[in-house]
Amino acid sequence: MAESKASGFQKQQTTLQQLSWNEITEPGAYVEVATGALYRVPQEALLKGASPLIKIESSGSSPYVQLSKNPFVLALEARMMCAEHNIQPGF
Repeated sequence: MAESKASGFQKQQTTLQQLSWNEITEPGAYVEVATGALYRVPQEALLKGASPLIKIESSGSSPYVQLSKNPFVLALEARMMCAEHNIQPGF
């Protein structure tokens, strides 16, 4: 009996968790779902007791999703992840 092998590669689709800006607690590359804006949040931006490096002030709140734990992920890779999750990239 012969084993059948799948050609190509298997794509593993995961669901990205939506967060508010204040719920972001780890470094990474985040995209705002409504605008497609990419935010790179390095570890230094999250240090307790330090002045915030990134401050968002907005009248509306749009959810964010973490595309990568690497804040310096390539823009092309981040765009592809947006496309895989039906988010229109704005970067």
